[in-house]
Amino acid sequence: MRNIDVNDVIDNAAFNKFHWKVLFWCTLIIIFDGYDLVIYGVVLPILMDQWQLSPYVAGLLGSSALFGMMFGAMGFGMLSDRVGRKKVIIGCVVLFSVTTVINGFATTPWQFGILRFIAGLGIGGVMPNVVSLMSEYSPARKRSTLVALMFSGYAVGGMMSAGLGIWIVPNFGWEIMFYLAVVPMLMLPFMLKFLPESVAFLMARKREGEARDILVQVAPFKHINEQDVLQVPPTTDSKAPVLELFRDGRAMSTVMFWIAFFCCLLMVYALGSWLPKLMSNAGYALSSSLMFLMVLNIGAIVGAVGGGWLADRLSLRSVLVSFFILGSGSLVLLGYENPMWVLYTLVGIAGATTIGSQILLYAYVAQYYPTSIRSTGLGWASGIGRNGAIVGPLLGGALLAMALPHQMNFLALAVPGAIATVAIALVGRRWLDPVQEPALENVGMAPSGQ
Repeated sequence: MRNIDVNDVIDNAAFNKFHWKVLFWCTLIIIFDGYDLVIYGVVLPILMDQWQLSPYVAGLLGSSALFGMMFGAMGFGMLSDRVGRKKVIIGCVVLFSVTTVINGFATTPWQFGILRFIAGLGIGGVMPNVVSLMSEYSPARKRSTLVALMFSGYAVGGMMSAGLGIWIVPNFGWEIMFYLAVVPMLMLPFMLKFLPESVAFLMARKREGEARDILVQVAPFKHINEQDVLQVPPTTDSKAPVLELFRDGRAMSTVMFWIAFFCCLLMVYALGSWLPKLMSNAGYALSSSLMFLMVLNIGAIVGAVGGGWLADRLSLRSVLVSFFILGSGSLVLLGYENPMWVLYTLVGIAGATTIGSQILLYAYVAQYYPTSIRSTGLGWASGIGRNGAIVGPLLGGALLAMALPHQMNFLALAVPGAIATVAIALVGRRWLDPVQEPALENVGMAPSGQ
């Protein structure tokens, strides 16, 4: 009989087919999530003409899903710490898929906005939970890379939206884009079978047999059997998990994470919603404008995977600070007249360093908080950040309505990047008690009980 440390087994496991399975299903769910979210930016130019929408109303419609995402991220993030990651993930997939399909039948802006809000609840609820699940099962030395690789599925989904939109929207109408959201429902039986539950949740609920079966798959060479005793670090089941985010020296970092999420998501969703329209107003055809959106998401994949790889070798904090500086610079330069290849390059860099930074922020938060409050930490950071995502489309609509010079629009979008740079640089710092500041690990953070 052996005493087996569950966290140690996972942290030091060799990457195998079980990890591939978790990575595949979490990434696929994020791809569906990304498709459903980016779809609005794809159909926006058509909807504005068809329904005669003002820029302010169009911005409000773009923010409706993001209102839902804010509540979904906070609510479902906390719920999963109590009922399990798998149940919440599956429920959220059903919610956003069914509602998005129905969205294709909307005939008025009001119907469209309400359905987008409901879909946003599911979209927002999925994100913190799949990140938490992937982070929990990733070997420690590959954690940032795997979480970033998984979250790059968001950009793949966005790229699929833009790519399909270039062909489908002009030829078959915008509604088809929403009907395609039925695909996740067809995959639901496979998700139920192959997506694992959180080991930490199973251990907390005294379901040791199920946890042991999963650990055998995680580390087959450990030869874990029924006589072995599984152990996890003791945790306190707090009645107010949100307050735990501010205890044990985490208050400063929690606030800085929230600011960084707000600023980053503002840039991401302003670009995702308005980049095609801004480029269309600058004189580019609709297909060319949608191509900018596609390049933005291609850049996001490169930024997420490359950033995760760098973070495992350097630190998440230094990579994020560098990304935010590059992102702000590329947005400023986008406002000026340049050859097409330069514009595409700048859009790719903007995608890599804004959407890529959003993905790395999720990885950073997932590694910062202890397992017992990880989904709560992710959910609240994401939920607070959704206020920035809500402001983003509204800001884009306001800038368009003011008819500012082209370069001023992009300069306004670059300012949040500078603020996020400062916020991330302060993560892990303690102003009130610098003497007790802990030794920072490779992610530039306080110890998380990982």
